[in-house]
Amino acid sequence: MNKVLWVLLFCLATASAVWAGKTDVENFAQSKGASFHWYPVQKTFTLERNKDTVKFAIGLPYASLHGKTINLAAAPVLSAGRIQIDSVDAAKFFEAEQTAKSSAQQAAVSSSSVKAAPATTNTTTTAQAPAPAKNETAGTREVKTIVIDPGHGGKDSGAIGSKSQEKDIVLTVGKLLKKELEKEGFSVKMTRDKDYFVELGQRANLANQWDGDLFISLHCNAVDATPERKKIIKGYHVYVLRAPESEEDKAIARRENKVATLYGEKNAKEELSPIEWFKLEARLEKYKQNSYMFTEELLKANDGYKIRKQAGGVGGAGFMVLVGALMPAVLYEIGFISNLEDEAYMMSDAGQKDIAERISKAVTSYKEAVHNYRETLGR
Repeated sequence: MNKVLWVLLFCLATASAVWAGKTDVENFAQSKGASFHWYPVQKTFTLERNKDTVKFAIGLPYASLHGKTINLAAAPVLSAGRIQIDSVDAAKFFEAEQTAKSSAQQAAVSSSSVKAAPATTNTTTTAQAPAPAKNETAGTREVKTIVIDPGHGGKDSGAIGSKSQEKDIVLTVGKLLKKELEKEGFSVKMTRDKDYFVELGQRANLANQWDGDLFISLHCNAVDATPERKKIIKGYHVYVLRAPESEEDKAIARRENKVATLYGEKNAKEELSPIEWFKLEARLEKYKQNSYMFTEELLKANDGYKIRKQAGGVGGAGFMVLVGALMPAVLYEIGFISNLEDEAYMMSDAGQKDIAERISKAVTSYKEAVHNYRETLGR
């Protein structure tokens, strides 16, 4: 962390534009050469310089720095189209960061002193490649273990089509996908391999216990509408865990999350509050980019797929099944079971095989992309 950066960036009392203890963040960031990014849908903004990013949310007295949530003296406000933050938060924010950095520096010094122990009398040394880090997290290490989560199951049928149930389609596709991935050398785990019910929270817990590198939750979409609209609304959609950008995404997440509240799952909820989103995004920040990376590979693999993507094919919402997964994760709605054409293809042997093969292709491409990135880092 650059000390000068944060002293300049967060000592807001030195800024020129101050209103009753408030500072115009955008003007201040610009004057100090930092980047300011505003996300109007989420009502959040970031200040960035070099590799350091601080995230804020309008109305929430918190900030996020390197995955750590810091309490603010006052929540940022949006007034007359300008964002203002309390100037007294400067010292507190910098102090919190500096304390963390000092602790890290002290730990480094201590570690160095241990490594500086006297050498043995053996004067012959052999150059050895460094041992791979044992504490690498999912998203930074080689991709080996894939967790497949066929949605719903047992007493929870999921969405109902004219001739099928969501739980059956995704289970069959999941099993086919497992075979395809094992052919490619992956270790594959399934949250369920039969028609039984698994709580949403337990699915992510299983993925974590298995130390997965990628979590794929399979679902079929549906819409409660007139027959005419059901004919129109179709397509696949890939979702990542992020604040929803549309009411449609919110509605889909509520439908998928409803099972948790319906069956009395502990701490179940259909929608996350703003503060829960803020804290969650800080904790899962390190997995987000890899979730997007896999999503991009899946979109490529679906080129020519009979079930076309719905809208842009990518969305974000608060799917509870993804919340606890400490790894890159996506929820894949493979098609609309409420649409007769989509349903027919998802029910067919050829369609299910095609879907599994395309997902497998995306996973393999994702693995290669992660491997290539690691090589650029010398790992």
